[in-house]
Amino acid sequence: MNSRKTDQERLGRTLRDDVLHGKILESLRLDFRELKDFYIDGEKKDRLAQMGWLKRTLYLIWWYIKILLLRLSPARRILLVIGMFFIVTSGNIQWQSGAVRTNPETYLLGGAIIVFVLMLELKDKLLARSELEAGRSVQYALMPPQRPNIANWDVWLYSEPANDVGGDLVDYIQLDDQCHALALGDVAGKGLRAALLMSKLQATIRALVPGYSSLADLMAHMNNIFIRDSLRSIFASLVYMEIKSHTKDIKMVNAGHMPLLLVRKNNEIVEQVGKQAPALGIISDAVYSESTLEMEKGDTLIAYSDGITEARNDGGMFFGEGRLLTTIKHNAHLSPEQIGQKILKEVAWFRGDAKIYDDISMIIVKRI
Repeated sequence: MNSRKTDQERLGRTLRDDVLHGKILESLRLDFRELKDFYIDGEKKDRLAQMGWLKRTLYLIWWYIKILLLRLSPARRILLVIGMFFIVTSGNIQWQSGAVRTNPETYLLGGAIIVFVLMLELKDKLLARSELEAGRSVQYALMPPQRPNIANWDVWLYSEPANDVGGDLVDYIQLDDQCHALALGDVAGKGLRAALLMSKLQATIRALVPGYSSLADLMAHMNNIFIRDSLRSIFASLVYMEIKSHTKDIKMVNAGHMPLLLVRKNNEIVEQVGKQAPALGIISDAVYSESTLEMEKGDTLIAYSDGITEARNDGGMFFGEGRLLTTIKHNAHLSPEQIGQKILKEVAWFRGDAKIYDDISMIIVKRI
């Protein structure tokens, strides 16, 4: 009895909080937009744009119902059709003695069937959610410290998945007392598939790095492994760097990732550095080249994923490289973490209420 009363009180508090603080209208608007973006393709959106509001609404309802029915399992699809049939037919108006009569029992039966189907779908979603949460916990456990301790260098690492799990790689490896490795990669796509391949890529890097003095040879070997073991048409970009504590050089190799951005001390010009070569998984026996960057005190180097430049706002516009460069120029005098937070703030402001479409990752290095 007490347990039942407690559950009822908790439900009451939850509903009250939803009404008072849940931002219901805003949430519904975002849910509707995400639903439309997920289920309605470009051709259908073009057709909808040419319709009046009533016709557009009716078409959307029909398309949603059709998609829902096609995505369900056979048994659940039949149950849902039966439940909808009961609800529709129970609403037939019967005039008896001048009064309108309906059939509430059929309404209740149809509603109960639909709730039953929804509960089955919710059960599947909760099971999938628990598995994704377990995967996210593993990813967080594999994440390196956000500010690794490297003498004479200030380093900040950041990664934020667009979904529960992400396909971006940010890693730090201490090779010995002096040498430290940093890696930033981006597996094509997002979600669980990309996350699994990212984990494999991270494991491959950690296994191979100690045995190679040549970064070009290291990347070539990783590329061959990725081609051998990965799925077709799947590739990954990767930039790998090595820093020695008491030198001012950064050795790097770039496999298909966008160039890194370098800001010299007291200079607002942002340079693009790091020679590019094919991404991992595209060309067998691809050739990679190692480059060395000399960093003076106060210089800042930024590696980032395209989740920053390709962040979109409500109008479909991209954040773009121009806004990123401007943000970096205005904040290059700050610490790596402060620069990173400024970039994240600008991206969030630009995106507004729009959905996050891609993972966001950064490695920012400053010689101090």
